[in-house]
Amino acid sequence: MSPSTATHLPSDELVIVLDFGGQYSQLIARRVRECQVFCEMVPCDTPMGEILAKNPIGIIFSGGPNSVYEPDAPTVDMAIFDAGIPILGICYGHQLIAKLNGGSVVSATNAEYGKTHIDILGGKDLFAGLNKDLIGWMSHSDTVEVAPPGFDVTAKTTVTPVAGMADHARRIYSTQIHVEVAHTPWGTDVFRNFLYNICGAKGLWTMGSFIDKTVAAIREQVGDKKVICGLSGGVDSVVVAALIHKAIGAQLTCIFVNTGLLRMDEGTQVKRNLGEHLNINLVYADEKERFLDRLKGISDPELKRKTIGKEFIEVFDEIAATIDGAEYLAQGTLYSDVVESGGTKKGHLIKSHHNVGGLPEHMKLKLVEPLRLLFKDEVRKVGEELGLPSEMVWRQPFPGPGLAIRILGEVTLEKLTILRHADSIIVEEIKKAGMYRKVWQSFGVLPDVKSVGVSGDFRTYAYPVVLRCVSSDDAMTASAVHLPWELLERISSRIVGEVEGVNRVVYDLTSKPPGTIEWE
Repeated sequence: MSPSTATHLPSDELVIVLDFGGQYSQLIARRVRECQVFCEMVPCDTPMGEILAKNPIGIIFSGGPNSVYEPDAPTVDMAIFDAGIPILGICYGHQLIAKLNGGSVVSATNAEYGKTHIDILGGKDLFAGLNKDLIGWMSHSDTVEVAPPGFDVTAKTTVTPVAGMADHARRIYSTQIHVEVAHTPWGTDVFRNFLYNICGAKGLWTMGSFIDKTVAAIREQVGDKKVICGLSGGVDSVVVAALIHKAIGAQLTCIFVNTGLLRMDEGTQVKRNLGEHLNINLVYADEKERFLDRLKGISDPELKRKTIGKEFIEVFDEIAATIDGAEYLAQGTLYSDVVESGGTKKGHLIKSHHNVGGLPEHMKLKLVEPLRLLFKDEVRKVGEELGLPSEMVWRQPFPGPGLAIRILGEVTLEKLTILRHADSIIVEEIKKAGMYRKVWQSFGVLPDVKSVGVSGDFRTYAYPVVLRCVSSDDAMTASAVHLPWELLERISSRIVGEVEGVNRVVYDLTSKPPGTIEWE
């Protein structure tokens, strides 16, 4: 499989985030984009020539797990400080700027974790317009003890003498405070000050501008060649299809494989929405029996994923071979997919993603991945801008392997029938309660155990259903939603009363981390 020929989105102004491996690095990119400035994360050891070639208006150093005084600690080319580009350092980035410019960084006597009182000493530039006494989020065991020559101390706490500093002449700013997290409510003001007052941003990053430039880029990349697109029915693949269709029309053919592992009536909905609403060339393959047969006897979750992925590729390959002249493959890969799959040198593999990596080498297709550097919320905005129906744009995320990884143990037709019915009840009640668009995902899980129950005068021995409902911005972290008790009771009562083979409902309260959103 040939690599994507377009990995950088078109933009008139760009901010670079140098990733030092921090757990909040992705949030920095999100906050910048929320300020309508495009932002791209690159490994911290990216050569200066590559950084300068992108012509950024600003550079941000992320946090990271290392100590700057360790022998092999990540660092940067010193020339970056003399490039004339404004710099903002956060946490590790703050400490690195201090060390490299002659300041002192030491292991803190008292580490700071959580909400912390901040004293703002310099009310201009980075902290312009903010109160002098604030609450911000800290997470560090090292501290800048002495600011470098030429730097003013702009913030402190009771235990951190240099919580913020600035070299106004060279436009280099840094802070120990995690201004990118929601626990620092004034953090967006800091980003806006940096982007607009220091970097001179104009706020050109909008979904409208993204669509116009991406459509032009797709036309330039594809020319008069044909593109095939694998559809899941989820928002990512639908938006990709709509975006590419807007660019090249009938040159696009979408392939939808019904694996039998979908939610209730999902196959019918996909055919209706894409075929009727978007008028896209659509090849529909009903392969329910084929996938179920391949999954017989398989209980291991990773083996299930691999089996489904391998079978999907085979089906997709068979259909793609019938489309004459297809030279490109469109995928709905998102930025979170790339990051979780170890997409930067400092990234760590959490789990494999079905989009990252592409299809077999023998297909010789070049990739078109117009959403590769977008977060999920940005994808939804693109969908709305394109005029897609609300039910398509706001459809909750659904895993590539489908219900197979929400059924623990072997996947059978009986289990699929049970879970599909229970899941439809969960979604229906969440929608009735007006919460469907307020939560990230709400779904059911079917464990591979049974428990004793009572139905009327009879003893039952049936499956439990686990209700999972989480809030998140981009699936990198997630928290269980505090659903109203009456809603929980209604869902439980309906599932136990209406779904044959279930006699118990439980609620999963685990956050991510330490758990994951899906059970397998």
